[in-house]
Amino acid sequence: MRTNKVLLIYTGGTIGMGRNVKTGALEPLDFNNLIQALPEFKQIETGVDVHPFTSPIDSSNICPESWAKMVRIISDHYEEYDGFVILHGTDTMAYTASALSFMLENLTKPVILTGSQLPMGQLRTDGKENLITSLELASTYDDEGHPMVPEVTIYFCGHLLRGNRATKCSAEEFTAFKTFNYPHICDAGVDFVFHDHHILRPDYSRPMIPHYDMDNHVMVFSIFPGIREEMVRHIMMYSNLRGIVMRTFGSGNAPQHPWLLNVLNDATQRGIVVVNVSQCEQGSVEMARYDTGLALLRVGVISGYDSTVEAAVTKLMHLLAIYDDPKKIRQLMSQSLAGEISV
Repeated sequence: MRTNKVLLIYTGGTIGMGRNVKTGALEPLDFNNLIQALPEFKQIETGVDVHPFTSPIDSSNICPESWAKMVRIISDHYEEYDGFVILHGTDTMAYTASALSFMLENLTKPVILTGSQLPMGQLRTDGKENLITSLELASTYDDEGHPMVPEVTIYFCGHLLRGNRATKCSAEEFTAFKTFNYPHICDAGVDFVFHDHHILRPDYSRPMIPHYDMDNHVMVFSIFPGIREEMVRHIMMYSNLRGIVMRTFGSGNAPQHPWLLNVLNDATQRGIVVVNVSQCEQGSVEMARYDTGLALLRVGVISGYDSTVEAAVTKLMHLLAIYDDPKKIRQLMSQSLAGEISV
């Protein structure tokens, strides 16, 4: 049932920041300051309720507990609103969007993350358009009463992007995010142009299932020329390590050092899930293309396909929190759970 209301969840971020008069640094402000800087807020046609975090946080401090808090807010108010908009700092927005896409299983309503590169109070802020358009998108439904975009997305600078495909690509430009391996969900110009064949379609006969736990006994490390054996072995000795996202060259290649293959083989034999993602922004891991990738496949490393690092890390955290069996986790890491990979 439509409620003609959207819930705006304010976590913090540049969009609601002000300048500290003593230090000159930007710091989170109370949400009331943000609203005062946006008189257009009162002209939005859909009803908007606000749920601010008690203490706004810089997105650099976002953690799995923050994601669980967002999931709890959405779950507790799920039937009361047509959609949800989350104001969030840009630095970790792609991590949060990816995490929420897995934690909100069978999502049937829009959850849109947005923010800005300039604070709302500045003359040239991009925050006003990002916020107002996000609220409109979150309340846009089709003639059958279904939301146009029932998935977790990021809206920035005229583009609606799948959240678990997005990566922050610029700290300077207003076009802060891109999905290098997936098309836009919607382009917002004079009109909204929805690309329906790229939008996830949930099972409306099933309920949304919230998940609150994430297992962060994971790490990310990049392969590079000259990587040292003792450092990698030291990392692998951490007794509680359960998952690794390994950033490799090109289509999933790594040096064929015997010690590296032995270390990875030992890790997979101990039940550690090792996921291979490319350091390239665009393209997919194809481990059978070259011998250097095939060697990783033989020691138990699994392909991350065209996953972003953000999606691979949060998906791994999500699955590790649910399952104890490494075989099951490897199997699900190779499947698309929320449109995060192309398989």
